Amino acid sequence: MGWNMEKPNILLITSDQQHFSMLGKVNEILKTPNLDGLADEGMSFDRAYCPNPTCSPSRASILTGMYPSEHGCWSLGTKLPESTPTLAEYLSEKGYQTALIGKAHFQPIKGTKEFPSLETPEFMWDIDFWRNFDKDFYGFKHIELLRNHTAEHWVGQHYVAWLEDNGCKNWRKYFFRPRGKMFNKEMGNWKIPEKYHYNAWIAERTNAILQDCKEDKKPFFVWASFPDPHYPQLVPSPYDKMYSPNDMKLDDFSFEEHEKNPPYFKEVFKKSPKLAEYKESGFGVHGLHRHIYNKKKQQKKLAYSYGMVTFMDKYIGKILDKVKELGLDDNTIIIFTTDHGDLFGQHGFIHKCIFHYEDLLRVPMIVKYKNHIPSGKRSDSLQSLVDLAPTLCDLCGLEIPKSMTGENQSAVWQGEKSSGRDYVICENRHEPHLMHLVSYVEQDYKITVYENRDYGEMYDLKNDSGEHNNLWNDDNYKQQKAQMLYNYLCAEMKKDKTLTCTSQIDDFTINIDIASKIATILDKCGKNYWDDNNYTDNKINILLKLISDRIGSRKMWMPRIAGA
Repeated sequence: MGWNMEKPNILLITSDQQHFSMLGKVNEILKTPNLDGLADEGMSFDRAYCPNPTCSPSRASILTGMYPSEHGCWSLGTKLPESTPTLAEYLSEKGYQTALIGKAHFQPIKGTKEFPSLETPEFMWDIDFWRNFDKDFYGFKHIELLRNHTAEHWVGQHYVAWLEDNGCKNWRKYFFRPRGKMFNKEMGNWKIPEKYHYNAWIAERTNAILQDCKEDKKPFFVWASFPDPHYPQLVPSPYDKMYSPNDMKLDDFSFEEHEKNPPYFKEVFKKSPKLAEYKESGFGVHGLHRHIYNKKKQQKKLAYSYGMVTFMDKYIGKILDKVKELGLDDNTIIIFTTDHGDLFGQHGFIHKCIFHYEDLLRVPMIVKYKNHIPSGKRSDSLQSLVDLAPTLCDLCGLEIPKSMTGENQSAVWQGEKSSGRDYVICENRHEPHLMHLVSYVEQDYKITVYENRDYGEMYDLKNDSGEHNNLWNDDNYKQQKAQMLYNYLCAEMKKDKTLTCTSQIDDFTINIDIASKIATILDKCGKNYWDDNNYTDNKINILLKLISDRIGSRKMWMPRIAGA
């Protein structure tokens, strides 16, 4: 039966900032034979979502099974508190070997005395520090890290130690100044030899860990974390020429669609956009800058990104092959996903993260567990990265910790149920209050609420999958808007573990009881206006107020101390 059949192993493979369409199974141009093979042997999900469209908060949610508003890493420039319970810590306590190879990004690039960070240049560039590092890291007993995306000057940590140990003494020539010798560039050929690329390093070191786990005869949780295809879009030959920009299909859009959208959607296309009203911490807000739409440039970037994904797929394949070579395939749960999506000119925008389109919120996701998860099945069930930790606990036969607030999707993964949740929530508190938005997504509709703002977004995903027609102010959808806001408020209440809500707003008393499914809006005379269509506008304003107060009042354990 195998040495560790009682406890299945877990192999989590992630990329960084990968659009949900960047898989060969759903993209006729892109070549990802190894991920396609994984999908053939497991289940792929078309409606998987991130809990936040930026790196640190979303990655922390993967590790904790908690939303960013719960685990503490609420924005880029904050850190996951070391005291937060994690899946790695829990599995380690249950006898698992735990290891993380690649990008972590649970901490910011700056630190303070009160909020120190190991991912600052002071530490990242101290290679001897990492050679001798033997401490627990969020429950991982073994780590080998890097922080750079392609040639970024953040290069350091275990990756540079490996480069030097493997004969690449002149590694600085392949990375940006001031750490290296290259001048910055957005995209193109990266002259680093393939054998020195971090894809090769991650695969080599992950496979070595798998070999060690096999020999030690203990179950394992290994996270192989690839930094691609996050920008800058740089990739070695021959992958830089593998895809022609002329073959890259960009989504059609009209700038006029932004007439219905929040004001900053239009503002960022101006030559000198005025954006001060959205800034608060003094640090940058990703996406809050001038956007210049250049179709040919975006086609080039997309072609390079495709090359990066195909290149990464090659080394993911080496890890998957190693699992089979070691005889671990029958008893290893394998998950592939990413932390969030990306924008390549959709709606005129680039990169991340303050435009909550499906392009940013949805992620590719494949799961495999031989003889437990059906092979070759595609599911449109709603999934969230916050669900990974509790689901894995259940599949391992372990009690799900109370700290984990994601849904247990094991029955869906195993084909026993078609759906495990009715909605997903994507938080984005990029600034404490001035740039704070949350999306609530159901099967057919999505609504996005902004703290203390009258504007918002609502899309009919069934009939407008490209999200070109914002229904927020459409009178024909007023009732649907009110229902979505109520559903979203109930979801936030459940997340806060509060089943009732009573509030006084203007001359009305609002009572909501989730358990009893009772909601009332009472005037001073006790008349209930909840179902009165003539008072729908009042109802919407009341619900917005309740939602805004709830999400805006949540405590932040630390301020933003960096931009990333």
